[in-house]
Amino acid sequence: MKRIAVLTSGGDCSGMNAAIRAVVRAGLAAGAEVVGIQKGYHGIIDRHYEILDSRSVGNSLQRGGTFLQSARCQEMFDEPGQRLAADNLKGLGVEGLVVIGGDGSLNGGLALAKRGIRVIGIPASIDNDIRFTDMSLGVDTALNNIAYAVDCLKDTASSHDRAFVVETMGRNCGYLAVASAIACGAEATLIPEVSYELEEVCGLMRKRYQEGRSNSIVMVAEGAGNAQEIANQIKDKVGFEVRVMILGHYQRGGSPSVFDRLLGARFGVAAVEALLAGEHGKMVGLISSKLQLTDLEEVLTKGMRPIDPSMLQLARTLGI
Repeated sequence: MKRIAVLTSGGDCSGMNAAIRAVVRAGLAAGAEVVGIQKGYHGIIDRHYEILDSRSVGNSLQRGGTFLQSARCQEMFDEPGQRLAADNLKGLGVEGLVVIGGDGSLNGGLALAKRGIRVIGIPASIDNDIRFTDMSLGVDTALNNIAYAVDCLKDTASSHDRAFVVETMGRNCGYLAVASAIACGAEATLIPEVSYELEEVCGLMRKRYQEGRSNSIVMVAEGAGNAQEIANQIKDKVGFEVRVMILGHYQRGGSPSVFDRLLGARFGVAAVEALLAGEHGKMVGLISSKLQLTDLEEVLTKGMRPIDPSMLQLARTLGI
């Protein structure tokens, strides 16, 4: 294989640079030229790319986000755009493409695979909602960001007898909210997968206040409700003053954790090795600590990865 391309698409996350770096270094070690596509699929359609070497990826491991930049590309949802993208890659002499991103990005990769491009996907989504991988790239760093923010909030909350409603990302998946609630000792977590009654939440917080506790934390996945509206409904019912923190895009940034650096390195090398072995139209995932390839079609037709029931049970056991 003489030329491999790599792109990052959709929402950014920490660890993407580690994966890009691994693709470049593994590709160069195999004697292939590596092309970095800029701004996701837009870069394929508009022919914005650069040749990457070992110096191109130097000093990138500790950087959050993606130095290739990322974007969502509407053209890749339509047949003319997919055809143009495939033709442009063939015109560049690209023999293999590594796509780093979430389900939308992987869908674009599948469309290109069906047009004769050899594609290997790397799951990167802080929601941890992609099937056939226990962890997606960026999840661990996002959780560490949330934990740091909530730890800081608890300091100020305890100084004023306050409750905080903390909104995490997760339109359809509550993984971040549940995992961070367990890690931070929150009193309650609201997620889109599980129905809830605000009056029960109020009861828990009221009991905590009556016991003389100095603060209370409620984690809310954005898909489970608007944090400000929830705070408005529970204020004056729980004893505590109620404040809101919407973490938003803060969760995506920052220097990647060691776990995400290692995961990005493993994913990137595995993707190149898969291409060199003749694999295509597949995603590399982490399953029971081992890397495995799964057909992109199967990954994307199975729907969103559900939260592990054992994690929900753990939260319940801990009184969350």
